[in-house]
Amino acid sequence: MGYFEKALLAAVVIGALSGLVGTLVLLRRRTFFAQALTHATFPGAVAAAILGVSIPLGAFLASIAIVGVMTLIGRVRRQGSQVASGIVLTAGFALGVLLQSLNPALPVHVDSFLVGSILTVTTMDVALAGGVLVVALLAIVFLGKEILFSTFDRTGYRAAGYREWPIELLSLALITATVVTAMPAVGAILAIALIAAPAAAARLLARTTTQILVAAPVLGAVAGIGGVFLSRALDIAAGPAIALTATAFFLAALGVRSIGRARLRLTA
Repeated sequence: MGYFEKALLAAVVIGALSGLVGTLVLLRRRTFFAQALTHATFPGAVAAAILGVSIPLGAFLASIAIVGVMTLIGRVRRQGSQVASGIVLTAGFALGVLLQSLNPALPVHVDSFLVGSILTVTTMDVALAGGVLVVALLAIVFLGKEILFSTFDRTGYRAAGYREWPIELLSLALITATVVTAMPAVGAILAIALIAAPAAAARLLARTTTQILVAAPVLGAVAGIGGVFLSRALDIAAGPAIALTATAFFLAALGVRSIGRARLRLTA
């Protein structure tokens, strides 16, 4: 398989995964958390490159520490998850820049951590993303009802005798794994666009949650493919091209929804 074909495969897998998990991010109102996580895994990736170990592994280990720190900060009185996310977002990104500046002879370009390089993804990167996608699909199929119940009615979920923390832990794990696996393709900064935009576009057009869960992965995969072809046609970086394509889908969905509402008002 050539590098371009591998990039297309990675775009499909990572785009579908980002769209699917992005639905959970959107519905459970974890967008700012996901954004903070994308930025804060940056120092883990830089540290892994310095030590000569797997970059996804470094980002994953950093994300575990980050989630723990955010949880502790969020429990401080008069603070909250938004404050914790904001602190970790800026501190994590600053730490990554500091590590890079202290190691100018870093063997890997730091820019690839920030905006990704889908044309250089490895077979292992694609396999890892595929594995996470399978896990996410299985979670939706077998635990979808519990996830949605916990998302839309947490009080009723607890009153029904369910424990909320397993679903919350599962959601955080899927978000973290998605951020880590998306980093090689779209980078630490741009991953949030591929995670949030397809799900947001699907939510504007779909009528049910099931439709969102189906449409978001499709839009994510199409955005990934479109971004790769756009990158090749215009000779630009693939990561920004994918992020812009995903954003364009959201803007198009917003336009379609606005036109539909305007027509309803005219016919009313």
